[in-house]
Amino acid sequence: MPVTASDPVEYVLRVGDESLALNALIGHPISLEFTGTIRCIHCDRSTRKSFGQGHCYPCFKRLAACDSCIVNPEKCHYHEGTCREPEWGETHCMTEHVVYLANSSGVKVGITRASQVPTRWVDQGAITAVPMLRVATRQLAGFVEVACKQHVADRTNWRTMLKGEAPPIDLEAEKRHLLGVIQEELAALRQQHGDDAIREVTEECVSLSYPVQVWPDKVKSHNLDKTPLVTGRLEGIKGQYLMLDTGVINIRKYTAYEVRVRVQD
Repeated sequence: MPVTASDPVEYVLRVGDESLALNALIGHPISLEFTGTIRCIHCDRSTRKSFGQGHCYPCFKRLAACDSCIVNPEKCHYHEGTCREPEWGETHCMTEHVVYLANSSGVKVGITRASQVPTRWVDQGAITAVPMLRVATRQLAGFVEVACKQHVADRTNWRTMLKGEAPPIDLEAEKRHLLGVIQEELAALRQQHGDDAIREVTEECVSLSYPVQVWPDKVKSHNLDKTPLVTGRLEGIKGQYLMLDTGVINIRKYTAYEVRVRVQD
């Protein structure tokens, strides 16, 4: 779902060639019906199963965006000349990335392309986030993240995030502490890659709010593969989840699915 980081975040749902403004629909009954058709978001081939958030299996095996180093950026192999798509790697991986701390369900470390701030934080349902370092490449960001993961989580508890139970955290203090405990690792990386390859930043902490009327007491997840028709009153949106009174649904998971959306007054 495309987003605008306003207060609260504005969400749009793309359905075919149409764009549906979602914030205005909160409080209304809606239905999502999976037709049974899945089409690859890259080649438009019909596929029985979606791989890598919307791809057919041949594209999943061929595209750089689906390579394992996207999940584990420290394993980037561009420099070895084996990138699946070198030109894609140049624009997506060999470019400035941000290492950040965010609070979605508790403090976590993450990385993203500089151009994806603050969209990445919204996707994760963060209520606060702060840039920590700017680094020259995705792989180098991955090396820094590996060092940080020894001291702080790198995952979001999506159930806690959707229940609105993230505790208040002083991310500026967490940032200062974490930079202190990984100084040796940063020094080693700067010695190898150059001082300018890793830069500490003083950018301010960002706060984000979401259009939620009712937080769920229990988080039940809808699955279009098992239940093709999902109905309920839209009570909120956070991260990439629609929060219905009947359960939540991760819209990103169904990117390649053909779905009919109906809204009732």
